[in-house]
Amino acid sequence: MPTFLWEGKTAQGKIIRDEIEASSREAVFAILRERRIRPIPTRIREKGAGMEKEIRIPGFGESVKPKEVAVFTRQFAAMIDAGLPIVQCLSILGEQTQNKTFRRTLLAIRKDVEGGTTLAEGLKKHPKIFDDLYVNMVEAGEMGGALHTILNRIAVFIEKANKLKGKVKAAMIYPSSIMGVAVIVVSVLMIFVIPVFAELYGSMGKALPAPTQIAINISNAFVAYWYLIFGSMIGVVVAISLYYKTPAGRMHIDRMLLRMPIIGDLLRKVAVARFSQNMSILLSSGVPILDGLAITARTAGNKVIEKAIMESRVSISQGRTVADPLRESKVFPPMVCQMVAVGETTGGLDIMLKKVAELYEDEVDDSVANLTALMEPMIMVILGVILGGLVIAMYLPIFQMGSLIN
Repeated sequence: MPTFLWEGKTAQGKIIRDEIEASSREAVFAILRERRIRPIPTRIREKGAGMEKEIRIPGFGESVKPKEVAVFTRQFAAMIDAGLPIVQCLSILGEQTQNKTFRRTLLAIRKDVEGGTTLAEGLKKHPKIFDDLYVNMVEAGEMGGALHTILNRIAVFIEKANKLKGKVKAAMIYPSSIMGVAVIVVSVLMIFVIPVFAELYGSMGKALPAPTQIAINISNAFVAYWYLIFGSMIGVVVAISLYYKTPAGRMHIDRMLLRMPIIGDLLRKVAVARFSQNMSILLSSGVPILDGLAITARTAGNKVIEKAIMESRVSISQGRTVADPLRESKVFPPMVCQMVAVGETTGGLDIMLKKVAELYEDEVDDSVANLTALMEPMIMVILGVILGGLVIAMYLPIFQMGSLIN
């Protein structure tokens, strides 16, 4: 269906312009009149002709941020609750969205819904924007007749998940920036400063202290082979990235990350909070437990956690409980397994998982604060040792000369 650019006047005389999908110019006139907009005939034309043709390069389009999806979901829920048809909601929200990629997606979903598909089926065609969790919850909402309630839950979930992700990222920004600055400073010292001292000490014709000679040798190697050093570092990063994309590599690296002293504990708490939150909202929305576990496993973000959840799914299908394989995996803390077991026994697993999610969200906050407080002095000590060691090594000959003179 072609897209038309249009301009028109509202009842108050305000001129507005936008784009709309329609079968013909006559259809555009009809749609605008239904919205009580008086179209300007000379300003209605088909988009994509001549100089107006939109050039799209794969991989370079606008990305849709989770915040945009959350805002759309809340507005969609409010419109559904007000009694507006789904097609009209998608049309209004699509036309007012500033993100062109998101606009095209919403208008494509509207077209699918107009053609007779369900909203969940339309969303499923766009997995980069609407994941399995989103689609299955919408499907449950459509089947249960409580779509607006489910959409509000999804919006809250996206906001919480984004907030949790932001906290972990914020904790990593400070040490990463400090280490980046440290690499730049050390590189400048190695390339520009130490060679000056090496030339000065070389003219003295005396043997240099061991630390000074070591620093000069490192500097000479750095200047002569800097391209190999940086090339090797980039090669290692690329090799690890490629290895991480393989099933065995990702499992191995994810297991190593979980075993790290401080980072591992934080990642474990984030994974537990995400699992509990996702599973709780799916169960409370009416999604079957086996489907919920499969969806939650795919969104775990860690292959070790995903494997433990999928083993729980197999356990349930064989008539066992959820808690037993979680306990056997030794990935989930004992308290979480105990609370899951209590929830299964009492029939309130979704409520118990919600409590676990709230508890571990607070744990993540504390862990991020502790990690930040611990890393600051550690980084300062490391930088002090490296930079201070280089400075002392380069000034040792001058100190020795001063002591001889005295």
